Amino acid sequence: MALNHLLMQNTWALERLSRFSGKTVQFDIVPFTIACTILPGGTLRSAESAAVSDARCFISPLLLPRLALHDEKAHAEIRSDGDAFLLAEIFFLSRNLRWDAAEDLSLVVGDIAAERFIQSLQGAHHQLRDSTLNLFMAAAEYLTEERLLLAKPQLVSAFIQHVDTLRDDVARLEQRINQLSIASASRK
Repeated sequence: MALNHLLMQNTWALERLSRFSGKTVQFDIVPFTIACTILPGGTLRSAESAAVSDARCFISPLLLPRLALHDEKAHAEIRSDGDAFLLAEIFFLSRNLRWDAAEDLSLVVGDIAAERFIQSLQGAHHQLRDSTLNLFMAAAEYLTEERLLLAKPQLVSAFIQHVDTLRDDVARLEQRINQLSIASASRK
């Protein structure tokens, strides 16, 4: 099971999972269902078909890329039920397990080449992230400064404050008119 390889690279995770030995977790990722039973050493094996799940996670396939990139908001979109302590541990592991790709790649191409390849990928990843951020910032500036298609938060806030002031002024004027109407009716 591929997850066992990841767990072996993060030996601290084996200790944490071993506390839940014998429990079964089911992951429903439409159209697939994966059920795993935790073994005494903290590793996993495919659950038997008759096994009852102690915890279940319902994950939309659209969340998988975001989960792989450790998007914290994606974790909040996972539906789950069952053993709360086991689910908490699974969510903790999903946030903290890291794949040591350089170690695996070094078995094929050697340590130095693997390390350089991973460093190149990380550099490309950072450059792509920075370029994307710069593009979105430039687009936001263009839409708020040049084209005026988006309102600046400060302008929206000021507008809301003016609307609130106008509403309060209209309410006071309405109250004053009612008082004057009552006073005028009582004089007749």
